[in-house]
Amino acid sequence: MATDNNQTRVELLHAHDTSRFLLHDRREIAQLIARLAADRALVTAYLTPGNQSFLTMVLGLTPDAEALLLDGSTAEAINRQIEGTEQITCITQLDKVRIQFGLERPSRGSADGSPVFTAALPTEVLRLQRRDFFRLSTPATQTVVCSIPLGPGQGRGGPVEMRILDISAGGIAVAVPPSGIHLEPGMSFPGSHLRLPESEPILARLTVRNLFRLVTRNGIEMLRAGCQFSELPPHAESVIQRYIMKNERQRASRERGRH
Repeated sequence: MATDNNQTRVELLHAHDTSRFLLHDRREIAQLIARLAADRALVTAYLTPGNQSFLTMVLGLTPDAEALLLDGSTAEAINRQIEGTEQITCITQLDKVRIQFGLERPSRGSADGSPVFTAALPTEVLRLQRRDFFRLSTPATQTVVCSIPLGPGQGRGGPVEMRILDISAGGIAVAVPPSGIHLEPGMSFPGSHLRLPESEPILARLTVRNLFRLVTRNGIEMLRAGCQFSELPPHAESVIQRYIMKNERQRASRERGRH
């Protein structure tokens, strides 16, 4: 299943080190929000419940820095939906770092005749650097899998094939089947087999480092497990790097063809 990394909503379920991903300090959150406003960063906002989304910007903080101001929509129908929403999930980027935070029950106002929404400062902000989350996404046209041997208490028992969502020289992220599989950070799976196109299976130990729930813009949910490689054979890293470079070249060629 392919995902759009820029638009997918992400929920951190478990991680080996949550502080690597989540910002909780209120002063730092306020400074981050102020930077988003100063940079006029475009924000994709999702309304909950439902899958309605719209493009907006953070306009700034209230004078007491206890709340932020979010630009309204040019479509009045969307503004009415925002008034009744329980939560807005905001997704943007700052210095090539993905930023995501939730706003609870925004209230409507106006500024210079335009709709503006006020919401309490988020209590946490999810920050994902590319090296932490968005590595090479495997092409939607290819089904690239890893066979992971599950032990007692971890699921169905025996090897289970999981689709690889993205890959780097240091590890992979896999789509966890929706039921019957139990994974958590720290679990290790020696004897896992990585199956890349046009190469022999690569034997490795996989260690789960984090678990995220992803919700695509059309509402489809999946569980993503980020896993670290160890005990790779000597040739394996070069095989993985060749696969990554080949797909990056193909992607760049497709991008050039669109312009």
